[in-house]
Amino acid sequence: MDDGMMSAALAPEADPDTGRWAALVARDKEADGTFVFAVVTTGVYCRPSCAARRPLRKNVRFFALGREAEAAGFRPCKRCRPNEMSVHQKVALAVEAACRRIEAADDVPTLDALAAEAGMSAYHFHRQFKAHTGLTPKAYGDAARARRAHTALAAGGRVTMSAFESGFGSLSRFYDTAVERFGMVPSAVKAGGAGEVIVTAQRRSALGVVTAAFSRRGVASVRLSDSAAEGAAAVAAQFREALLIEGGADFDALLAEIVAAVEEPAKAAEMPLDIRGTAFEERVWAALRKIPVGTTATYGEIAATIGRPTAHRAVAKACGANTLAILVPCHRVIRADGSLAGYRWGVERKRALLATEARIAERVTEGEHG
Repeated sequence: MDDGMMSAALAPEADPDTGRWAALVARDKEADGTFVFAVVTTGVYCRPSCAARRPLRKNVRFFALGREAEAAGFRPCKRCRPNEMSVHQKVALAVEAACRRIEAADDVPTLDALAAEAGMSAYHFHRQFKAHTGLTPKAYGDAARARRAHTALAAGGRVTMSAFESGFGSLSRFYDTAVERFGMVPSAVKAGGAGEVIVTAQRRSALGVVTAAFSRRGVASVRLSDSAAEGAAAVAAQFREALLIEGGADFDALLAEIVAAVEEPAKAAEMPLDIRGTAFEERVWAALRKIPVGTTATYGEIAATIGRPTAHRAVAKACGANTLAILVPCHRVIRADGSLAGYRWGVERKRALLATEARIAERVTEGEHG
């Protein structure tokens, strides 16, 4: 990593209170549970979404937890009740419980059963589940069932047994789902991904070792790691059923373009990608590719962009599932309070990427106004 990127990587993060004040002004329900604010003139503390009159900034103090505000002498607001769980938080926990219930069940529970367990009407539960996960309960169950089937097949299970143990009612339905989900029939999965050839290549960059995987359709994976062995192992795990071969000199030019995208992010938009994810993940990743170089977006903003304004947690999971580092710029997504949050390849790399892109955007702006 060069001196400029290293100094950017070690630079302190921005004052989190700027993002907290913005969430307070917006009465952002997504921020509930992440902090509370206290008003020194009233002696009361509230949750970010409180509907009470907005206080003056100079009178506001922020705390991570309600008990910290109480220890400082503030009392909970009787209107928003920040010392209790919000409706939004209760719904999120109910949806998470339903997801675990679906994943553990052989047969997807009925909508009525899931709604009853969550203490909601079927209509309200269906709408809340989709808002938080990006999928209907049935689609979520189908995806969980497909994952179980793929795991069983990869472990060498018989196709028929794998189909029925994973909850599929008929072999034809199992085959149709496997083809749609994995791009191959179950027999090909069991045989080690016959017909799927993945070419790999590696190169060192300012951000560590770049390991790329190419399919016939385009770049299928880009990994950032500290060592070549770590990157190779990650790609092998991702494409464990495929035939992996080293690209050698023939792929040097392609890999050089990927590495160049670290210093010239515009190059990322020019590359053909073989994007592999759920429908929801692919919608999120498409939105990420539209974030301009040198700027950032919050998880909530991405959720709103794809028409799922309350699915910020699902958006965060989709960002974490991204295996196309740099080319699908999940590093441009930050928390509502302005902090960087996590990054699959390390927060220091995320900070360095954002610093590099900020410098590039600044040079472009200077050129336009020069």
